[in-house]
Amino acid sequence: MRETDLYPPVKAFLEGQGYAVKGEIGPADVVAIRGDEPPVIVELKTGFSLALVHQGIDRQAITPHVYLAVPDVAGRRGWSALKANLKLARRLGLGVLTVRARDGLVTVHCDPGPFQPRLLSKPRARLLREFAARRGDPSPGGATRIGLVTAYRQDALALAAHLAAEGTCRGRDARAATGVTRATQIMRDNHYGWFVKVAVGTFELTEAGRAAAEGANP
Repeated sequence: MRETDLYPPVKAFLEGQGYAVKGEIGPADVVAIRGDEPPVIVELKTGFSLALVHQGIDRQAITPHVYLAVPDVAGRRGWSALKANLKLARRLGLGVLTVRARDGLVTVHCDPGPFQPRLLSKPRARLLREFAARRGDPSPGGATRIGLVTAYRQDALALAAHLAAEGTCRGRDARAATGVTRATQIMRDNHYGWFVKVAVGTFELTEAGRAAAEGANP
């Protein structure tokens, strides 16, 4: 769809709500007026872009009622991208419309308005738990997820180093020696393939575990 293809459906949609609508008024792609209300401005683009967001922000100097209009999306990737852009638009107080190509259906995904973030307790608790459990600062900011040294990995490495030095060990003894409170669980879950259970609550190192321990203690 071209930007001009978006205009007729958006114009008809706004007129259906009692607005008088005109295109290309000053810097705005679409301006809609209804009585004494503040004007509604709609910026049209063939897809989300930083330039479109900047245009929307600029139009907020004229009116609080600013929408961004783009063609409707299809497929999982398209919807994923749209949802990410909706989050951004809401935070900036911008509304979002999509226009379906085959019949011009206009869908309102969000309206302009002040944004109040909804704080989630679980992600924050998880973040603070990991911060508190991390020993030192082993992963520089901006590092990729591959090779990231988490608190869990640090605990597993401490257990591997203990078993490498002491040999086969019970979970409770490893916990007492290393201070890793979840020692038995980590060795039992064996997330990295470093441990093998040899008896109830008793573990020894695999070759991979021995290599990891040697790599952590050159």
